[in-house]
Amino acid sequence: MHIHFIAIGGSAMHNLAIALHQKGYQVAGSDDTIHDPSKSRLEKYGLLPKEFGWFPEKINANIDVVILGMHAKNDNPELLKAQELGLKIYSYPEFLYEQSKDKTRVVIGGSHGKTTITSMILHVLNYHEKEVDYMVGAQLDGFETMVHLTQENEFIVLEGDEYLSSPIDMRPKFHLYKPNIALLSGIAWDHINVFPTFENYTEQFRIFTDSMVNGGSMVYNEEDKIVKEVVESSTNHIKKYPYQTPEHFIENGITFLETAEGDLPLEIFGNHNLQNLAGAKWICQHMGIDEDDFYEAIASFKGASKRLEKIAENSSTVIFKDFAHSPSKVAATAKAVKEQYKKRDVLACLELHTYSSLNAEFLVEYKGVLDFADKAVVFYSPHAVKIKQLEEVTKEQIAQAFEREDLIIYTNPEEFKKFLFNLELENKAVVLMSSGNYGGLNFEEVKSLV
Repeated sequence: MHIHFIAIGGSAMHNLAIALHQKGYQVAGSDDTIHDPSKSRLEKYGLLPKEFGWFPEKINANIDVVILGMHAKNDNPELLKAQELGLKIYSYPEFLYEQSKDKTRVVIGGSHGKTTITSMILHVLNYHEKEVDYMVGAQLDGFETMVHLTQENEFIVLEGDEYLSSPIDMRPKFHLYKPNIALLSGIAWDHINVFPTFENYTEQFRIFTDSMVNGGSMVYNEEDKIVKEVVESSTNHIKKYPYQTPEHFIENGITFLETAEGDLPLEIFGNHNLQNLAGAKWICQHMGIDEDDFYEAIASFKGASKRLEKIAENSSTVIFKDFAHSPSKVAATAKAVKEQYKKRDVLACLELHTYSSLNAEFLVEYKGVLDFADKAVVFYSPHAVKIKQLEEVTKEQIAQAFEREDLIIYTNPEEFKKFLFNLELENKAVVLMSSGNYGGLNFEEVKSLV
């Protein structure tokens, strides 16, 4: 099969391209820009385009399938040519479904925690040498690619993203997978550029729940009131398995899980992560891993990349990098770090980087999210606001939204870096929360602070 990727450089797209190449398909693609790690990884497998740009002449009748990425626009020259020739065009999730429609599909959904839960499940399965197909949104220790597809594996584990499928398919990705087994971790309004109201956003999770196959199993976080209502009110003929935060305690900066076999020390911490662990355990049990084997494996799980990732530590200081950017994630991360390091001052640095977080109307959702931090900093780039063609956001609006009198606000990357590098870090826990890089901050340099 000859497959052409339009926008092959995306983090998900390039991993799918590599997975299909490894499966024996003939793979090619285009993009107008590709950055590392996608660039070097595509190059390693001989899949990097010889030149960047869109080339409609590459599109011909010999192509069996075109896979269209979100980075492309609906007037992309290669897309228009493929439509003109009547070629089969798939979105990324559509094609994953085609590859897995004869397998048992396990889909992990939710506004937050889905990457971590998917990573936990794959870590446990890998530990016990249980082979499955998968797609996950973060690079994991022990896994070369984020996508793995075979003919023979019984299960496929999919991270179920609620964002749109492609420029010509405006359905959320996780509506296309039709899970046999699913999980919902939490619902907190996000992607306001696509889902303008909370009700509209919540509706996507109702559709997801109702898209499960008849007799499927839904694992859900019953401590999230919205998730509980969405799942328990569904009339779909599915089995429902609630979970909640497991019993645990913290001693000398280590979180211990209370189990029937004794107290289990974990590499991870925070109520969100413990909820994630409880959900992952249910899913693994549905996939044939018993409770004792789950605990044995999860003890060595260090977390998903960029999710409360410890980047530097000595006897008196610890620095974390975290992907948190939506209000619920930010609050949960700040709280987790403070609870884990009660005797240290917690410095929380948040970059407002996404479309939602830079929207003046949405800012009020951030009220109180940094209250668990002893010191709080917000960084945002006025340039990023312009690029996203949003109304200008002022420092005063941010200060008012967060409702914290001592909030420090930076708009200049150099000034933020100067502040960070001149800090007295004795007896501190620092967490850098962003889906960006604070206007060019080198995290390798940050490691040298400790």
